[in-house]
Amino acid sequence: MHLPFWLSVTLLAPLLVWQGKQTRRTTPRLPEAGGEPHGQYGDGEPALRLLVIGESTAAGVGVAHHQDGLASQLARQLQQQSRHTIGWHSHGINGIRLSGLLDHLKTAELPAVDAALLSMGVNDTTGLTSRRRYREQLLILAGGLPKPLYLLSVPPMHRFTALPSPLRQLLGWRARQLDAIQQQLARDRPDDFIYLSYPPMNDPALLAEDGYHPGIKGYQAMATALAPAIAAKLLTWKET
Repeated sequence: MHLPFWLSVTLLAPLLVWQGKQTRRTTPRLPEAGGEPHGQYGDGEPALRLLVIGESTAAGVGVAHHQDGLASQLARQLQQQSRHTIGWHSHGINGIRLSGLLDHLKTAELPAVDAALLSMGVNDTTGLTSRRRYREQLLILAGGLPKPLYLLSVPPMHRFTALPSPLRQLLGWRARQLDAIQQQLARDRPDDFIYLSYPPMNDPALLAEDGYHPGIKGYQAMATALAPAIAAKLLTWKET
């Protein structure tokens, strides 16, 4: 147990609960992206098939069409950098936690892919998933996806200005704890996990209207930051 965090949550519980309810009431709830959640850049059979899986970012919340979401933007960047045909697929569920995703994947039919990027952590942060449980669930999930599994950094929730203080600081604290687990897994098990991060979205122009999720420019910025590391892995993979 991480005593300082849980002590802070306990002491501030009445205020945090009230702020959470107010935030849910006043923050616009954006839908998942529409349109086909898959496609490709380049001609012919894809040299790499990319899956972006997880919560709202994988679901394209913040843009109207999956074509503008993270998977599509990332595949476009990879195709431009590698000159190989890249296929992409988004499989996201807004509001889901890792436990829910694992249950969902027991019956879901995922496409055959070569690489997978996991975008998770926000709902496990707000849901106060234990660190031990979060790590266990990541290990289980990785067992059913191509390795190494790319772990997208947990968003820095202490920077989410749509959240009031001290709720923002407490959630940011928790998000950093879960993100540290992802980083540690990548260090300890490099054959199974690769950790990827991107610069904070401090510019409001990068965000959707809820001030919470990326907009089109936000997903573009994320893809630009993430693509080089994946492209380097792709080139190595193509040569072997």
